[in-house]
Amino acid sequence: MLIPRQPVPGLTAETISHGTFDLANDGAEWGTLVVFYRGLHCPICATYLKELERLTPEFEKRGVKTVALSSDDADRATQMAEKVGADNLRFGHSVPLTVAKDWGLYISTSRGTTSIGIEEPALFSEPGVFLVRSNGELYFASVQTMPFVRPHFQEMVGALDFVKANDYPGRGEYTGAV
Repeated sequence: MLIPRQPVPGLTAETISHGTFDLANDGAEWGTLVVFYRGLHCPICATYLKELERLTPEFEKRGVKTVALSSDDADRATQMAEKVGADNLRFGHSVPLTVAKDWGLYISTSRGTTSIGIEEPALFSEPGVFLVRSNGELYFASVQTMPFVRPHFQEMVGALDFVKANDYPGRGEYTGAV
């Protein structure tokens, strides 16, 4: 389990049009918003990532870079980036499922063709959203077992204003006995 205020695992991935993404060397002023999505087969992911694409400039104004990652290959990731209309949002691909597990993501098995007529991969990760400070420490995490009910990016933008103005620390850091 990842713990706020502690270092996250290493994370690198090839992107569609921005070279190699390396979280440790991302160079974000405040942090990086890492969004793992299920893959091209997920219509909910496409809608969710369109919102992130729209709000990426707002995150950037607050010193936060954004990246969307999946275990899809380059072709499927490119199709998703096109579907989303990605101009600002970086799209990484071919993330090994072992890395997804290191980040605490749940892994699902294929149920065949989805409602939009796209075949699910044999195995893929469920969604996860992580805000990682520029020093490599976890600030915020949300991990899902389903494609539904994800954090709202607009709320995160507003929360970042409060967090930065008040030097609000990452929470959930206690790991002792209870």
